[in-house]
Parts: sequence; C-alpha cells; structure tokens
Amino acid sequence: MLKKKYVKSKDEYEVTFELPSEATEAALVCEANGWEPVAMKKSKGTFAAKLRLPANGRYQYRYLVNNSEWVNDEAADGYTPNEHGTTNSVVETFSAN
Repeated sequence: MLKKKYVKSKDEYEVTFELPSEATEAALVCEANGWEPVAMKKSKGTFAAKLRLPANGRYQYRYLVNNSEWVNDEAADGYTPNEHGTTNSVVETFSAN
C-alpha cells in the first residue's frame, strides 16, 4: 500500500510504503535512492518505510523479504519489466499543481 503526502514547500512527496507480511524482516529497495535497501519497521503485521521523492516522477521499487525473496507491491501505481525477467513496482509522484 502507498500513502502519499504532497509537501508543497519542497515540491516533493513523502511516500509511505507498506507491506503486510508475516516475514521476520523486509527492506524497501528503490531507484530513487540508488537501489540502496531501506530497512522497514514492523508493527501489527505490516512493514513500513518512508521516502521523500521529487514531484512529477515515476520511480521503480521492490520489497526484499527475509533477505531472499523479491516482492512487488499489490497497490503500486503500475509495473514495469526489469532486466531480471520479472517486473518492478512503480510509484508516481505527479504534483497537485
């Protein structure tokens, strides 16, 4: 699940990425930060992480679960093929202007 909050003063979005899972750990991996894993915090069966993303963009991401399984977001704004023969989730940040 994606939650987006537009920050007008910075022309960017604060995006909360949420992944319901029974896993023991999960990380958000996103092209917007150079594909560096961001540890997600778990609360009541849902992992969550926040990133600030520039407005008016499309950013690919995936979740890495238990350091071994790649998972797409069922609530992504879209999907795009990747070089590994699978797909990446896409989040869109089009400004409210």
